Amino acid sequence: MVQHDATAIVDVRGVVRAWSDGARDLVGYTVEEVVNRPAAELLVEDIEADTVTNLSGLVVLRHRDGSSVPLRLSACALIDESGERCGYVITADPADPVGSQEPTLAGQAFQQASLPMSVFDTTQHYMRLNDRACRIMGVPEEALLGQHFPESVEDRPAHRGWLDHLRQVVDTGRPVRYESFTGAPALNREHSWTTDMWPLRDADGEVHAVGIASFDSTEQYWARQRLALLNEAAASIGATLDVVRTAEELIELLVPRYADFASVDLLEWVFQAEGLPDIPARDIVLRRVAHGSGTKGTPEAAVHVGDTDTYSPLSPPAKALRSGRAVVSQAGEPDFVRWVAARNTRSPAGRAYRVGAHSMLAAPLRARGTTLGVVVAVRIANPEDFGEDDTVLAEDLASRAAVCIDNARRFARERATALALQHSLLPRGLPGQAAVEVAHRYLPSDSLAGIGGDWFDVIPLSGSRVALVVGDVVGHGIPSTATMGRLCTAVRTLADVDLPPDELLTHLDDLVTHLASDESGEVAELGATCLYAVYDPVSRRLNLAAAGHPAPAVLLPDGSATLVEMAAGPPLGVGGLPFEAAELELPAGSVLALYTDGLIEDRDRDVDHATAELCRALCAPADSLDTLCDGVLKAVLPEEPGDDVALLLARTRALGADQVATWDITPDPEHVAAARQAATEQLTAWGLDEAAFVTELVVSELVTNAIRYGAPPIQLRLIRDRTLICEVSDGSSTSPHLRRAHAYDEGGRGLLLVAQLTHRWGSRQTGRGKTIWAEQPLPPD
Repeated sequence: MVQHDATAIVDVRGVVRAWSDGARDLVGYTVEEVVNRPAAELLVEDIEADTVTNLSGLVVLRHRDGSSVPLRLSACALIDESGERCGYVITADPADPVGSQEPTLAGQAFQQASLPMSVFDTTQHYMRLNDRACRIMGVPEEALLGQHFPESVEDRPAHRGWLDHLRQVVDTGRPVRYESFTGAPALNREHSWTTDMWPLRDADGEVHAVGIASFDSTEQYWARQRLALLNEAAASIGATLDVVRTAEELIELLVPRYADFASVDLLEWVFQAEGLPDIPARDIVLRRVAHGSGTKGTPEAAVHVGDTDTYSPLSPPAKALRSGRAVVSQAGEPDFVRWVAARNTRSPAGRAYRVGAHSMLAAPLRARGTTLGVVVAVRIANPEDFGEDDTVLAEDLASRAAVCIDNARRFARERATALALQHSLLPRGLPGQAAVEVAHRYLPSDSLAGIGGDWFDVIPLSGSRVALVVGDVVGHGIPSTATMGRLCTAVRTLADVDLPPDELLTHLDDLVTHLASDESGEVAELGATCLYAVYDPVSRRLNLAAAGHPAPAVLLPDGSATLVEMAAGPPLGVGGLPFEAAELELPAGSVLALYTDGLIEDRDRDVDHATAELCRALCAPADSLDTLCDGVLKAVLPEEPGDDVALLLARTRALGADQVATWDITPDPEHVAAARQAATEQLTAWGLDEAAFVTELVVSELVTNAIRYGAPPIQLRLIRDRTLICEVSDGSSTSPHLRRAHAYDEGGRGLLLVAQLTHRWGSRQTGRGKTIWAEQPLPPD
């Protein structure tokens, strides 16, 4: 039995001068082994010699057999005859109140508590541990008593934080709470701990120890982690309307926090333009979209991204697809063993699962009642098996990701449809004509809004003239593309009537207003802009009008570039407002640049600055119009355009005087023969004698009709271009029309004859009446 009268005398230098029998019984050392030795040698922890004389409170001594003995010390100073301090009388009591005594109720509560509890002295040495703490540490209490805390655990950030908080309690005398996620010597996995630390005070109120109680909050920790994962999924998955990127975002969320390896596989129909949802009755073919691993190089992947793989009906992924619920499979289960074996059989050499793949979870990707694919998560290094809570989390994550993937799939399909529709409506090969040389570019936006309603066209007109058109429909997607198709067709129809630019836009404005009207008669939010220009290579004049569209830029042969001065006009669909036409003369070789607002307008750009850049870019040297097109886009467009861009460049040409012949005709039938003769002579001068017979008939019929049914002045014009054009103008605005002559009619066959002998014919209104024209192909050179 340890006696209560364990005493020792220590001088001011910390050397033991006397040693009682009680002290010998307490720590096992005899008088001969202790006296005249420094008292510090008896302590478990090395301290300075001059601090030994100030010892009081709880300390841990080293027993002669090597074990630790926690004691409560009291020191009393010794005074010599001169009144100076010459030493100390130190008495010791066992620190364990239970010791050889019968256990108290409080001691039982401490020892048998379900929470790990312990007591540390003020220097962070173990003084007490209950049974639960010993089981977690994996050693009996005797092995830890007197040991410094850092020596009993690995050097990890969580343990260093634990030690810092122990010291904080001693320094401040206040309780603290410490949250940590770490392991323990006797635990096979990481746990979350909520630890309360509080000071233990003696009768004088001084802190002489620290009490510890830890609560295993692992379940609450993982619940918070799952909620945080779901919250992060809502913010990070689906940031782009791209199927592959959405799958990659899901993988980035799962690995490595939730799984050591994860993959996303989709059914084949998801990638087909007209595919229907289908899950085969037997083997299921899936295409790998994304995968990721906590290990560099993704050694767990048996299938490359983009390749397909076949899953048997008994495999967990196939079961998840058919059941519509998450499926968990653990190591040792038949399905898991078969799945790993089949996977390793298909794997390239060196890509078999490492030993330790012990848990797998497969969750179906379902959105709007349709199954798109499956996400598979595997744990290898993570010792935790997937449980019921994990299946709930996986289904929630898969559901959110599936909706985003389905949105991306729908968007991709709509975008592809709109793009195909728009490309089918835009001119693929521009028609041959001699008035201008053209080059064009169309750049669809990469933004999430998709394809827009930008369009352009080059329309050959009579008299070697050409119409240049560029327009933009408000909005994006299939509705805008469909509206663009309607407007493009309408412009071609109106251009065939050969209306002036301002009149054509007036008719087009009526059409847009009609399209925007719903059944109730109210005008919906539908609008468009358009620029229509007509260039005549004979007069070298450009007539143009705009409906809310940016003015074109023109590069003159002298190298200067400016914007054309013209009224912008109201957008199409406003209704009731006039359009103003502008006219200018362009020297041969001028370059006209027509474009949509996506080239110069953006919320972060100044329009004036952008148009100035456009003019500068047009002045840059270029060996062709195509090269100039690319240079303009590179110089003016930002790196990420926010809207579709259409650009049309046209270099003007001019027909020389030797290609055009004009005669004023006296309105008398007797002068028809003279007109035929003049036309025949001109064809001979041009070397086109082979076309003389048809041309004589055409000139005779058109001039006769003008004299008979038209009004002065009458003019005949021949144009030698890619075709031979015959034009007869008069002062009447009444247009002729074909009619079928009866057998006994004396007339009515002139225009029918012209239509049959020529390639095409028509009429157009002019400022002074009308012009009837007919084209016939020229013989090959």
